[in-house]
Amino acid sequence: MTVLEISAGDTAWVLVSAAMVLLMTPGLAFFYGGMVRAKSVLNMLMMSITTMGIVGVLWVVVGYSMAFGDSIGGFLGNPLEFLFMAGVMDPELATFTVPAAVFAGFQAAFAIIAVALISGAVADRMKFSAWAVFAAVWALLVYFPAAHWVFSFDGGTAESGGFIANDIAAIDFAGGTAIHINAGAAALALALVLGPRLGFGRTPMRPHNLTLVMLGAGLLWFGWFGFNAGSALGANATAGVAWVNTLAGAAAAMLAWLAVERLRDGHATSLGAASGIVAGLVGITPAAHSVSPLGALIIGVLSGVACAFAIGLKTRLGYDDSLDVVGVHLVGGLVGTLAIGFLADPDSPAGVAGLLYGGGVDQLWRQALGAGAVLVYSFVVTLVIAKVLDVAMGLRVPEAAETQGIDTAEHAETGYDLSHVGYSTYGVRQTLIVPTPREDVQA
Repeated sequence: MTVLEISAGDTAWVLVSAAMVLLMTPGLAFFYGGMVRAKSVLNMLMMSITTMGIVGVLWVVVGYSMAFGDSIGGFLGNPLEFLFMAGVMDPELATFTVPAAVFAGFQAAFAIIAVALISGAVADRMKFSAWAVFAAVWALLVYFPAAHWVFSFDGGTAESGGFIANDIAAIDFAGGTAIHINAGAAALALALVLGPRLGFGRTPMRPHNLTLVMLGAGLLWFGWFGFNAGSALGANATAGVAWVNTLAGAAAAMLAWLAVERLRDGHATSLGAASGIVAGLVGITPAAHSVSPLGALIIGVLSGVACAFAIGLKTRLGYDDSLDVVGVHLVGGLVGTLAIGFLADPDSPAGVAGLLYGGGVDQLWRQALGAGAVLVYSFVVTLVIAKVLDVAMGLRVPEAAETQGIDTAEHAETGYDLSHVGYSTYGVRQTLIVPTPREDVQA
């Protein structure tokens, strides 16, 4: 960690951004919760919300140290260096121009939502206890190392950092690889081990509450300005560029997705609008500070179109990614990460030229190698974790529980108490109070 002069303005901005990113996980809970059937909504909400507790504790104990401690071979931060966040309270130690504790809190919110994203792939059928164990193990073995590879720069929080950030020099401003490709690859592996839902491909499994979906998408879009612009780690021009590009990417992707729906299906849907927003946000995340606003619009269109078509892959290939984590986060993350190799603008804060700006293929191969490393590592390790947990404790609820509804089976609750509907009120004493007319208004 480097001793620098702390900026009050930068500190305030990163604290606000951290709160915005943390709000994204409840937003994700609503987004996912509205997309499942009514009998699964509480379980979907619980998977996101409890992830805040599981990963929050792990981050304080060892996660921050594994991600941002002094590097062991470029692969992992020293788990003991900041164990229980030792030394992070020192007011003279700063990461860039914000206190170390502020940076640690900001990155904690990233870790939480990265794990929560995976839950959308296993909706309706995964044991809650199995999810809790999986979330903890996956954070320790997959997310914390990947965050070190991508976000830990030499001389930042420690003397040496991760190999993707420093040796490969791939650009990932706010987590296209470490978060979205990472979670998307893990979602695919976990869905393959779990198997499809009962009736997948035969029984309609429509979203039960599109109002919740739209609310969740709105919260995600709001929080994403903290996600991307906050990653500038300062109230500066880079944050401004990232903010504008985040707006442009999401807006263009939403319109592109709706256009695909209108041309392909004859209708532009609210679910499509919400999904398009998220696809654009995913796509622009790695490129937020390395492309121009025009580049952000192009990435948004590419992400919206690619993800709108990619969600159909699960039907053709036979894997059941319930809420399209693979189609949106893996595909959108790949589009945005690789697009940097073509669209990086030398006039942007990143100062790197992509292929279309005369930079050749130098940045493109770096982007491809960084994305591929995270994708392969996440998929393989997640597959192993899922197989081991399936043998050790079983990942899936019984068929009867899945048919009845996972909310009742796993939580003994339902999302909507409609027990009074259809019951007579006969026998319930009611008192009708008739007000006495005032004398001044009588005939």
